[in-house]
Amino acid sequence: MTLLVENPSGLDHLTPPGHPERVERLDAVFEALADPAFDDLDRMPAPMADKASLLLGHPQSYIDWVRGQIPDSGRAALDPDTWVTPGSWDAALRGVGGCLAAVDAVLDGRAGNAFVATRPPGHHAERVRAMGFCLFSSIALAARHALEVHGLSRVAVVDFDVHHGNGTQDVLWDEPRALFISSHQMPLYPGTGSASERGASNNVLNLPLPPGSGGGAMRRAYETQGFDRLRAFKPELILMSAGFDAHADDPLANLMWLEEDFAWITRSLCDVADELCSGRVVSTLEGGYDLPALAASVAVHVTELKERSA
Repeated sequence: MTLLVENPSGLDHLTPPGHPERVERLDAVFEALADPAFDDLDRMPAPMADKASLLLGHPQSYIDWVRGQIPDSGRAALDPDTWVTPGSWDAALRGVGGCLAAVDAVLDGRAGNAFVATRPPGHHAERVRAMGFCLFSSIALAARHALEVHGLSRVAVVDFDVHHGNGTQDVLWDEPRALFISSHQMPLYPGTGSASERGASNNVLNLPLPPGSGGGAMRRAYETQGFDRLRAFKPELILMSAGFDAHADDPLANLMWLEEDFAWITRSLCDVADELCSGRVVSTLEGGYDLPALAASVAVHVTELKERSA
């Protein structure tokens, strides 16, 4: 069965008017997954992450700094893109906690796979820097949780958001037990993600894609490089940073993917997971800023997860 971890606290993380990473994103996702086609999902609310979980990827000084930026009222800017309001702390901690709870459920055998519907996203948050709408590096913390708490030997993170997952790469750079693969448009924010960035233990594979390219270029990149690296690494769990801003309708980038491309990458990664790690997959929401495209893409993504774990 597929587990859906929902973070309603994400609705309390408010951004300025006109900001692309807005409450309506999560509303659109929740509405899409309220369709009767998803009635058979196992649903749970995202729990709060504890201090020990945050320390898996961030130093105490950074955690304290983020906490100190949360205003009692109004909003505060951490950088020109990244804002916090009184509800942001709970939203971010439940985003991390939701990812960890999904890992727990999949590794304990209570779910075949899982999707975490949350905001703010996490893959741009570096060890000591909030940026790109992100406060904590949720998926990297989930990888470390699987390694340290569950005792896995190898975990892979695959990020198909249109923007490079610089935060995930930063947190996992020195972690030989974690393989990080990112496909992303280049050039584009945040300016990292070249093929020459390989990690301290050759544990990073970046797959930059040219602006204007469609799903065919992405499929070739994974078929000629990404899946081979996954198979060579033999992960015991595959984590997905599921950004849907590579969609042709998204306003923040220039890739031309369609829903069928998100279905393909989800299905293909589940195929690899079936082959290597008993289908164990945990996915978490990252970007996606055109609301209809986001809703439709999440629906096909979760449909693929659900059909795989049926």
